[in-house]
Amino acid sequence: MTRNPAVGFIGFGEAGSHIARGLRSAGVERIFAFDIATHSPDFGPGIQQHAKESQTRLAASPQELAQSAEILISAVTASSALDAAKQTVPFLGASHMYADINSVSPALKGEIAQVIGTSATGFIEAAVMAPVPPYGHRVPMLLNGSSAAQFAEALAPFGMKFEILSGKIGTAAAVKMCRSIVVKGLEALLFECVLSASRFDAEDRVFASLNESFPGIDWKKLANYMVGRVVVHGERRAHEMEEVSETLRSIGIEPIMAEAAARRQAWCAELGLRKHFGSDGPKSYEEVTRLINSLVTEEK
Repeated sequence: MTRNPAVGFIGFGEAGSHIARGLRSAGVERIFAFDIATHSPDFGPGIQQHAKESQTRLAASPQELAQSAEILISAVTASSALDAAKQTVPFLGASHMYADINSVSPALKGEIAQVIGTSATGFIEAAVMAPVPPYGHRVPMLLNGSSAAQFAEALAPFGMKFEILSGKIGTAAAVKMCRSIVVKGLEALLFECVLSASRFDAEDRVFASLNESFPGIDWKKLANYMVGRVVVHGERRAHEMEEVSETLRSIGIEPIMAEAAARRQAWCAELGLRKHFGSDGPKSYEEVTRLINSLVTEEK
């Protein structure tokens, strides 16, 4: 492995592009990406803009990406993680490392590891433990797998933050899944809270009461942030919570709360709110509740 490795991203959405931008600023000289939506009318312009900003070369195929980069980081949607591995593995060899940073269940991480294991490639299970922005490439990650130490050795000098676990593949994913019950569940709860409170003009009193009950948390600020995340990433988050639900079922726990969070995230995505705010999302929850209330009024 060279001191300045070539890094390739499978998927170049929010996570991949932010990490790439950070690695570029930290001195990584060769960055590549392949995204199946590069030329789509909805996502293509954003992907191409991200590539321009991070000086990332967009590959035309998984084969070109594998030929260009020795470290591959899969940063796609949860529903596409296995397909991404299957599309890439025919072009991998002993010189490659393949890190899957997607939010999927421990069982699915295992399936992906088996797919990659059919080549001589080193597989790394990675779990991203915080929103990528504003951390960028310094977002904390848990690593697992036989090549985890080698992966960390290659990229930690550029500022990436890793904690290496020991255990079977799926250990890091389990930590991520259990954390998501709280994080994405809280997003769904706050979304539902402000949506209902706005109908009674009760938000200020609700936030004041929450601030008193949970001192140290600015609940209005948190609502602005979390509602915005749901608007921009509701579809992806719904898929992630479906992965959480599958994880819980596999160990005999009925995913009552996880399924409810998935429903609220999916409901938001189905409303198509993102198209009203663009890729940056709304600046406040009030913008979102006003829009939803106006949509409800129009339907009536």
